[in-house]
Amino acid sequence: MGGKEQIIDYQHFTGFPPEPLLGSLLDLHLSVFAGQTRDEVGTEMAYHVESGPFLMNLALIGDRVIGYKAGYERKPDHFYSWLGCVDPAFRGRGVADMLMRRQHDWCSQQNYHTVRTQTYNRWRGMLILNLKHGFDIIGTQQGAHGLIIVLEKQLPTT
Repeated sequence: MGGKEQIIDYQHFTGFPPEPLLGSLLDLHLSVFAGQTRDEVGTEMAYHVESGPFLMNLALIGDRVIGYKAGYERKPDHFYSWLGCVDPAFRGRGVADMLMRRQHDWCSQQNYHTVRTQTYNRWRGMLILNLKHGFDIIGTQQGAHGLIIVLEKQLPTT
């Protein structure tokens, strides 16, 4: 960083971001979440992009994606906040907080009433962030890697 302040830019896309942002996004995802290939992640994202309303929020420094939050319409009026992460080198700077705020603002503008998300207990930072942003724990279910915590938030109506 060399003493020079790095400006974080936030952008959103209702589909895949263009290159080189898409490549940088996939690099970040694979560095944080192990166990998937680039093709698997791309295919899963493409499915949701093509299936209906989709939102991709990015935190950028230049063309480098340092954080993202993606989600899609689960059913009418109901948005699913699906994937997201922040580069470990940029954690603690409010990036995840801003990405979540921007996602919920967009959802409200699109007339969604509810946002749902799921997480594992091991992702404590994400669980705490969700609770701080007004999510309620509505249940649990057994997942491939342990117990999944299901959370929902009611959005203010405009």
